[in-house]
Amino acid sequence: MAAELALKTSEFEDKVLNSQIPVLIDFWAEWCGPCRLIAPAVEEVAREFAGQAAVYKVNVDQEPELAEKFGIMSIPSILVFKGGQKVGQIIGAVPKAKIVELIKSQI
Repeated sequence: MAAELALKTSEFEDKVLNSQIPVLIDFWAEWCGPCRLIAPAVEEVAREFAGQAAVYKVNVDQEPELAEKFGIMSIPSILVFKGGQKVGQIIGAVPKAKIVELIKSQI
């Protein structure tokens, strides 16, 4: 499932800023242990909230301009956007319940 969640810089405006539903983005990297720990939870959230929220993953090594644009200094970092604006953020590996709480607060 992770491949279809991948978000490229060129898609950001269309898929995130112009989205009619909240968007959760997981900034991660292959070499990041904590990122691998939360990956299954992020994918579960994507399935559970399909239609209510969009979920994407940004590999910071492949899309450094997006990571830089949002000041991503630590990964994993999860950002939530609504109406084209950043409305929430979680830094670090957290339980799935925290991710669910963040996205539910914007639905």
